[in-house]
Amino acid sequence: MRVTLLTNWEDWPGGADAWDRLLGASAVNVPFLTWQWHTIWWQHFGPPGGLRLFVVEEGSGEPVGVLPLMAVGEGVLRFVGGVDISDYLDIVSRRGREEEVWKALLAALGERQWGSLDLHCLPADSPTIPLLPALTAAQGLRVRVEREERCPILDLPADWETYLAGLDAKARHELRRKLRRCERTHPDARARLVTEAEISAALDTFFVLHRKSSAGKARFMDERMEAFFRTAASEFAKRDWLQLWTLEGERPLAALLCFDYAGVVSLYNSGFEPDARAASPGIVLIAHALREAISRGRQRFDFLRGEEAYKYDFGARPTDLLHVVIER
Repeated sequence: MRVTLLTNWEDWPGGADAWDRLLGASAVNVPFLTWQWHTIWWQHFGPPGGLRLFVVEEGSGEPVGVLPLMAVGEGVLRFVGGVDISDYLDIVSRRGREEEVWKALLAALGERQWGSLDLHCLPADSPTIPLLPALTAAQGLRVRVEREERCPILDLPADWETYLAGLDAKARHELRRKLRRCERTHPDARARLVTEAEISAALDTFFVLHRKSSAGKARFMDERMEAFFRTAASEFAKRDWLQLWTLEGERPLAALLCFDYAGVVSLYNSGFEPDARAASPGIVLIAHALREAISRGRQRFDFLRGEEAYKYDFGARPTDLLHVVIER
């Protein structure tokens, strides 16, 4: 194994195709680890001169792993991607080779100056989690693992009726009641999955509703964040990785931004008209997205970070998101 440190994305061998082939062969294959997500995030938020891209190659020169880090402070290295935007982060490694890759990475890191690896947003089922305590101890390093957040997820059945039957009676009743109430109070409202050609205009609606939803969302969606969202949405739409839903009648009521990637639909962000809150337009639109995911044969619906009650009302179960800190 040979480890090379890159400080520019352009130096990565093979570009986007090589990166995403490696990601497709990894155990943690999520949209937040794609080449497109990483490089677009870096374009908008990356600290100048901070990239530390550790590439693990076999003797043939074939990449078998990559650790995308950035220097964020005195001796501190973190995953590229930003914890406020990226729900899952990890190394990108060929499945079954994670132990070799981490051994090589830790050995290479041991030759460099740093104080801590501050690794956020690691999924609990990542091979990284069981490997790091023993591997870091062998290098004389200290490691701390703690739960950072939870991501409610829903394994999808074969059809909508089976899904409804799997909900507890109260949740099933409430969902049907909200669907009927929205139909009754807004009879002209229609849920629609936006086409790629309509993405730009539909994003205008999404941003308006997102900012109106709450003061916190309005603060989050500043001009720089909007520019990132527009670029990422456009690139994901080109690859059929994006779903942008709207619920509109005489006026827009809700909008939903999802990823459709590797058999999983992930609910990334949303917005709704506060004046229509009584009709639960956000819940109604999620139900449409969920039903569409089932009809397309997707394996899972991921509600991503945060344990809002509505996610569990849809039948999701909690999965842990972990924070790992390695110190010298």
